[in-house]
Amino acid sequence: MKVNVDETKCCGAGQCVLIAPEVFDQRDDDGIVVLLTTEPTEDQRSGAREAAAVCPAAAITLDEDPS
Repeated sequence: MKVNVDETKCCGAGQCVLIAPEVFDQRDDDGIVVLLTTEPTEDQRSGAREAAAVCPAAAITLDEDPS
């Protein structure tokens, strides 16, 4: 799995950080998403999927089969 974020779409809601803090963080100055890892471990993948699903701005996309 590969995680991608589009900072220009991010609205700073922070749901991703609450759901998967090992994968996502937020910038202190404006709350925009910061991607901590592009390739989450097996244990982190369900959180990354949930974060992408609930992102109100659709700023998180996943490539489940990066080749």
